[in-house]
Amino acid sequence: MPVKLSKAHNLAWRKFLIAQVTLIEQIERDLAQAELPPLSWYDVLFTLSEAAEHKLRLYELAQAVLLSRSNVTRLVDRLEVAGLIQREQCPSDRRGAFAVITDKGFKMLDRMWEVYGRGIEKYFACHLDANEVRFLVKILNKITNATDS
Repeated sequence: MPVKLSKAHNLAWRKFLIAQVTLIEQIERDLAQAELPPLSWYDVLFTLSEAAEHKLRLYELAQAVLLSRSNVTRLVDRLEVAGLIQREQCPSDRRGAFAVITDKGFKMLDRMWEVYGRGIEKYFACHLDANEVRFLVKILNKITNATDS
C-alpha cells in the first residue's frame, strides 16, 4: 500500500524530530558542562520522586520513563552505585524489587533541575508566547490521545 503523506506533513514530522533531538542534545551538553549526570538519570530520579512512596517496581519504572527503556536495569545499577537510588525487596514477591530514590537522589534531582530548567527556558520556552504554548499543548495532546486508542 503506497504511503499518502503530504510534503507538508513530512516536513512537519522532520521539523518535530529535529527540534526534539537538537534541544535534548543541547541540554545534555549543558548537564555535562555542569559536571552532572545525563538526562536519563534525571528521568529516572524524577519518575521515582513523583511515585507513591517514591518507589516503583523495576518493570513499572521501565514503563514510566520517558527516555530509552531498553537499559533501565543497567541504568538503575549505575544510579544505585552512585547512591542516588536503592533497591528494596518486594514483600509480596521475593524475586521482585523496588527502586527507591534516596535523599542523595533528591539532592541530585534538584541540582540537575537547575540546569535542565534553565535549558528548557533558554532553548524552548522563550521562543513561544502563551497562545503558541496552548496551541502546541493542544496539538500534542491530540496526537498522543489518538495513539492511546
